[in-house]
Amino acid sequence: MKHSHGRVIDVTTLPDLDRRLAAGARSLAGWRVVGLDLTERGEALLERSLGGALFLGCDFTDGDDDVVRRAGAIVLPEIPGIPVDTYRATLYSPVDLYDAARYHDTLDARTYAWSRDATSPEDTLAMALHDHHVDTALAAWVAGRDLVGVMGGHALERGSPAYAAAARLGHALGDHLTVATGGGPGAMEAANLGAFLPDGLDDALGQLATVPSFRPDVGAWARVALDVVGATSDGRESLGIPTWHYGHEPPNVFATAIAKFFANAPREALLLEVCTGGIVFLPGAGGTVQEIFQDACENYYAGQSAVAPMVLLGRRYWTEELPVWPLLQALASGRAMEPHVHLVDTVEEAVHVVRDTLSRRGDG
Repeated sequence: MKHSHGRVIDVTTLPDLDRRLAAGARSLAGWRVVGLDLTERGEALLERSLGGALFLGCDFTDGDDDVVRRAGAIVLPEIPGIPVDTYRATLYSPVDLYDAARYHDTLDARTYAWSRDATSPEDTLAMALHDHHVDTALAAWVAGRDLVGVMGGHALERGSPAYAAAARLGHALGDHLTVATGGGPGAMEAANLGAFLPDGLDDALGQLATVPSFRPDVGAWARVALDVVGATSDGRESLGIPTWHYGHEPPNVFATAIAKFFANAPREALLLEVCTGGIVFLPGAGGTVQEIFQDACENYYAGQSAVAPMVLLGRRYWTEELPVWPLLQALASGRAMEPHVHLVDTVEEAVHVVRDTLSRRGDG
């Protein structure tokens, strides 16, 4: 996430634009006007100083866009044929992505299908612009929140003991912190589920178990989850950061805010960056192991005050099935990160480590 210097004003509705102009604004420097129909606002805009203003995906009366450019503003038009809003100002919600009865017809599915065939320079530009604006929206969303990450395998099925344990972990962490995950199915969904539900977790687990996996029917998998969301009036917030790079893994609907990216590498880096409260790693395969050592690399070079706790949950798994722990322990030896790397066997131990670390740091 890049942090802007100076004042930036996002204007995303015509009433907001009209209110600001009526209040006497003489300069639009630092304004970011997004997705508005300005065909009837040209005269009002050209009466102001436009140097340093940015107009993204706006409609102008013929010729006005060129006049606005000559006045010192930057004008980037909407790119045709793109299923997503390349200049969106907010993160996605579950209903934004699951906006149709059939999954095949949803924004999420249509965007994945488009991205697989998107090869033109215009397509590449559109994806880069989209991810830049999602990045900006993510920076605004995480500001002031204490986030703890939960990472683990996407293949974990509903109804399994491990899924229930991941949900209990998310629930316990969500009592004090904002839970962030990779936003997909499996362990990620379970953690977002537990974080979302203030109570009634056992009932929800039973309901979800009727559709154990997103295979073969993503629509059925999502619908039963959306039913749980719809029956919950006081759900707690959590974050999901999925990617269309792995579009065959659908986003879960229990993350109330979804930062979905086209590019995977920046998305993974951002997921680690926002989890200042540390990360709990559940059993997983290649992707989870990569995330462990990517996080370890950040902590390896960090100073004492910047190290975030790493908690590997599942002693036998991380020492025998995938023996990550010995290497991680050796890597941490003698570094500032050494006391912040933990191997535990239970959800309760993992929660205790995170809370105790943050309490001693003064954040919990």
